[in-house]
Amino acid sequence: MVWTILAILSGLFILFLLYSNRTRRRNEPPLDKGHIPWLGHALEFGKDAAKFLARMKEKHGDIFTVRVAGMYLTVLLDPHSFDSVLNDVGSLEVGNSRNKLLEQIFGLQLNGIKDSDERSWMEKHFHAVSLTKLCSKMKTNMQNLLKDDFNGNKNWRQDGLFNLCYSLLFRAGYLTLFGSEGNASAVYKEFRKFDDRLTKLARKSLKRAREKLWDLLSPKCLESTPKPWQQDYIDFLKKEGVDAEMQTRALLLQLWTTQCNAGPAAFWLLGFLLTHPEAMEAVKSELKHLTPQDSPPKSAPLQEPGAHPTTPVFDSVLSETLRLTAAVMINRDVVQDKSVCMADGRQYFLRKGDKVCLFPFLSPQMNEEIHEQPQMFKYDRFLNEDMTVKRTFYKDGRQLKHYSMPWGAGGNMGKSLCIFCLRFVSLVLTHLDVELCEPGARLPPVDPGRYGFGMLKPHGDVQVRCRLRTTQH
Repeated sequence: MVWTILAILSGLFILFLLYSNRTRRRNEPPLDKGHIPWLGHALEFGKDAAKFLARMKEKHGDIFTVRVAGMYLTVLLDPHSFDSVLNDVGSLEVGNSRNKLLEQIFGLQLNGIKDSDERSWMEKHFHAVSLTKLCSKMKTNMQNLLKDDFNGNKNWRQDGLFNLCYSLLFRAGYLTLFGSEGNASAVYKEFRKFDDRLTKLARKSLKRAREKLWDLLSPKCLESTPKPWQQDYIDFLKKEGVDAEMQTRALLLQLWTTQCNAGPAAFWLLGFLLTHPEAMEAVKSELKHLTPQDSPPKSAPLQEPGAHPTTPVFDSVLSETLRLTAAVMINRDVVQDKSVCMADGRQYFLRKGDKVCLFPFLSPQMNEEIHEQPQMFKYDRFLNEDMTVKRTFYKDGRQLKHYSMPWGAGGNMGKSLCIFCLRFVSLVLTHLDVELCEPGARLPPVDPGRYGFGMLKPHGDVQVRCRLRTTQH
């Protein structure tokens, strides 16, 4: 028995050595395994992925392979070459990695559902006319919450800007999608706990917050008559063979997908305006032409996606905010050996079983060749001199297709709602006086542990004071 155990352990040790001693083959990307067996660069990657990948880019160039906790990850940072990964659905797949994350984070198993079927369902409820109706309801809920929160009081009120933005937008979104006004505050409280612990998957506190949210989203706590999208989603899951327990867990996924980005994005957007007076003045001047003097709250210049808004300055501020603070990672599993063709003609081979990652935050968004002084907030970066939208950016002397990718590889059910929610800032600017409690205060730094999870969150908050306006400016 002892000899059998020793033989098994010896075999496993040999396999471990063989795998950890991987060497770079001809025409493969530069390989950087790190100094710790198996773990490789996992600790540095998890602590601050952007800083680590920037160091690897400086060392190896626009493509390289790193070892992270036994996994070999090829990182591609040349935006001209992104389509060689994004358009390959034969050798590269998203499903396995996504399913693992769903199980780790949400305790959710949806392995049998095809991506195409899920996209079809999403298009039915979160595009075109259905999306316009949701946005209209969202606008009403935001206005009502602002009115209720201030209760007609014209006195100054102090709050953390992050808390102010996240609370208002989350509750408005929750009321729009789930309609259970009685438990909106309780859901927001538990959602914040859950979201704050996402990067610490092993902690029991994440599981506790998740379980409380499952309970709050169960049929006994929601409205007796589900929203049309909600009922149709449950029917869709039933058709796919998903049981009742997983259906509730799937609702948490949809809640997180639609609400996790709007609050943080609104914080950065309003924060950049408050700390850059010239940008605030330009936006207010633009909004002034859209809102009649002394107009009531119902006429705030919020516009649904596709309504062709005439706010080029505000839209440029929004694009610049997303460029600086949206940090998604686009991951693919290599399901068969593949050759990646770079835009400059080089070819690199990827091994089956590895993973590929695009990190648009590092490049193109923070690439100084593409965006001058990329660390700085420039409210007119996405404006031409004639006040039209600027879409022409270059790298290596060639025009870029991908010059900013805040939403990753494409749309999702949360994207359009999030863009619409960010117009909440225009509602705030036209109906509230908002100012920093400490003139000259700076925004807090980003939480480096949030790279890869969408919108970055601040490591701290900034205090503001606000009050209802008696007239609209």
